[in-house]
Amino acid sequence: MEQKIRVGVLFGGQSSEHEVSLASARSVMGAMDPAKYEVVPIGITKRGAWLASDDPMATLRSGVDAANLPRLSSVLAPDPTGESQVEIVYLAPASNGSRMLSAEASQPLDVIFPVLHGPYGEDGTVQGLLELSGIPYVGSGVLGSALGMDKHTMKRLFMAHGLPVAPYLAVTSAQWRRDPAGVRFTAEERLTYPMFAKPGNMGSSIGISKIHGPHEFAIALDVAARYDRRLLIEQGLDARECECAVLGNDDPEASVVGEVVPGNEFYDYRAKYVDDNSDLVIPANLPEKLAQEIRRLSIEAFKTIDAAGMARVDFFVARDLSKVWINEINTIPGFTRISMYPKLWEASGLSYSRLIDRLIELAIERHAERVMIKSALDDVGADLSV
Repeated sequence: MEQKIRVGVLFGGQSSEHEVSLASARSVMGAMDPAKYEVVPIGITKRGAWLASDDPMATLRSGVDAANLPRLSSVLAPDPTGESQVEIVYLAPASNGSRMLSAEASQPLDVIFPVLHGPYGEDGTVQGLLELSGIPYVGSGVLGSALGMDKHTMKRLFMAHGLPVAPYLAVTSAQWRRDPAGVRFTAEERLTYPMFAKPGNMGSSIGISKIHGPHEFAIALDVAARYDRRLLIEQGLDARECECAVLGNDDPEASVVGEVVPGNEFYDYRAKYVDDNSDLVIPANLPEKLAQEIRRLSIEAFKTIDAAGMARVDFFVARDLSKVWINEINTIPGFTRISMYPKLWEASGLSYSRLIDRLIELAIERHAERVMIKSALDDVGADLSV
């Protein structure tokens, strides 16, 4: 009998997208073929504690503070030897009334599937830990993840590569607090109402406000500044919102193009996850030539930030179809069965469970390439030491 692949599924996290991550992870774990995979759930609390024993999903969904629960904490120890293990840390009462730590290692994991959205999960931080652990993992590496999360740097890189980006202004929260009148003056000089204010590092439309006129400017910037020190003020566009999914490593493929028809004024957090009043049109009703261009731009955006595994690229399409702008790229898109990324691939002929298989295959392939490169570098080092 073929040995099962041990997959550690990482979910939860310290970002404002914690609950979105839980929903995505439940779908991913539920779709994994038990004949192929041994699933190891690894939850991360909102305070950053890692949970791998008992039922991490139930613990996180209950909202219980894991610091008050014994026998739950875990860590992933950096171990580039290829024998990476999750260390389960037990909190046991000591004679003096305090708690002492003892550790027990579980079996090595074959691959980790991060289903973490937003900061401290999608931004390269966890990816750096996984690189140090020497374990294969699904999705982009440190660089691609960081670039995909930082919207200002992402847009600058896209523009440097000739990709179409709508006009915007980047400021820091310190600038906004120090000179709100100056920030507003610069925004009104470069852009026209309506505008959008958003945090520079966030997803799921958290912290985004539409600014219809000067009376809403300060409120919108204050909201965005609650979530990040870098803020974006973007030109509002009379446009359709379209999305395209990308899959692969060095030779990525693009899915069919889908369109989001928001039930609210724009596709905000409530429209995505609460109100259930938006429509996903797959495939989008676009001329084939325009759909092909969006697919081409999606692959170019993916390669530009050095993404890997998966990404969803979001676009604005002028209502007269005369122009397309790239809004952003998401390196760990929503992954429930009704999320746009898996639905786009399903419409392209790849089922949800087969999509998960392919992402795990890509993770293992990419890791094998990294091991080969490291081996070659080790050989060079050995030669120089002679």
